[in-house]
Amino acid sequence: MVEVALLAVAALVILLTLGVPLPYCFGGALMVMYFVGDVIMKGNVLWGMQQLSNPVLLAIPLFVLAGTIMSESGIAASLLRFVNAFIGHVRGGLGVVAAVSCAVIGAISGSGLTGIAAIGPLLIPEMEKRGYPREYATALIANSSILGLLIPPSVTMIVYGWVTDTSILACFLSTLLPGLFIMFNFSVVNIFMSRKFPLILDDKPSFSELSGEVARRGIHAFPALLMPVIILGGIYGGVMTPTEAAAVSVIYAIPVGFLIYKGLRWSNFLEAGKEAATAVGAIMMMILFSMILSQMFVLESVPQQLVQAIFEITQDKTILLILINILLFFVGMVVNDVTAIILIAPLLLPLMQAIGVSPVQFAAIMGVNTAMGGVTPPYASILYLGARIGKVKVTKVIPPAMILIVTGYVPVVFLTSFWPGLSTWLPSVFGY
Repeated sequence: MVEVALLAVAALVILLTLGVPLPYCFGGALMVMYFVGDVIMKGNVLWGMQQLSNPVLLAIPLFVLAGTIMSESGIAASLLRFVNAFIGHVRGGLGVVAAVSCAVIGAISGSGLTGIAAIGPLLIPEMEKRGYPREYATALIANSSILGLLIPPSVTMIVYGWVTDTSILACFLSTLLPGLFIMFNFSVVNIFMSRKFPLILDDKPSFSELSGEVARRGIHAFPALLMPVIILGGIYGGVMTPTEAAAVSVIYAIPVGFLIYKGLRWSNFLEAGKEAATAVGAIMMMILFSMILSQMFVLESVPQQLVQAIFEITQDKTILLILINILLFFVGMVVNDVTAIILIAPLLLPLMQAIGVSPVQFAAIMGVNTAMGGVTPPYASILYLGARIGKVKVTKVIPPAMILIVTGYVPVVFLTSFWPGLSTWLPSVFGY
């Protein structure tokens, strides 16, 4: 049956290469296993439908809805103006504002697409007006948006925790420090790259002017800043589960958007709900098909045979980690983060545990690799969305995006793999 599993994987890769929508790619692989391998589908489909009723997965549509509401409500714009008050007058400061703002948005929405959707239309034209090349501004904001997949709460970590039966809160914490490292790297790289741009800077304010401006913008941004405090404080304080926190984020964002920032109107509120429903429908179909395929691989003992085959090649932990990172990088290039985690995590987790890597550290390794896939062609969904929002050709965005990935992202991938404390220290502090 291993031959049938390999044939199913080959069919999956071919369909992905042809650009077939992801749910149909996994459906095609399942059909191969059904018709060629005589695999009984009825029980697996019923099992998959039962798994979709898990309350943990309810957090995904709620966080997606919260993210779409934030994009329309004015919450993101308020946060952006507040952060800009601190370093808007510094050379390269506006790029740092982009990275930090996307991290904050990620701490609210749990999605990588929300950052570029909420920040991009506001900041890309402003950065171009201040002297940044439009393609660079687009690349920076698109790359920074992947922080939404790492700064908790993260939809991908909810899925990983659910698939591998690992504490979701521990998974959240495992990617926090890597995400902050990436944000810091992007900020530093941006400051160096900004030296060659003809930037137009604000006059440096006096201390009294700066403190006054920070106070004014801080008061206006206070409801927006309170949102991540409520969500993350509730989760880590043990008051709310991630699913309950996702519901609270929606309940909080609606009145704030309608009554305080007044960016929400019935027209765009309904449009945000429609957009979220479409995205969630696609995500759930993808989860169902990829989960059934993954379960079939497990039933056919593919993970155990994969571990045995790899150990026959080498048992050196360093080489194995490098090979696994390369594998995850290529998987992230062709499928999205949720699909990669559902398909790959159950297969590789036994191997990672065999070489002494904990499920919590593996959560961070998978998180940083699959997030990088969102801005790495050919999949690069976040990069393509950024190019569309920034109104610039993708071919022009790719070169600066690759510079940011190589200098700001790849070092953190290696740190996460070879420095366990980067991903396990915070979970251990909280008792995981």
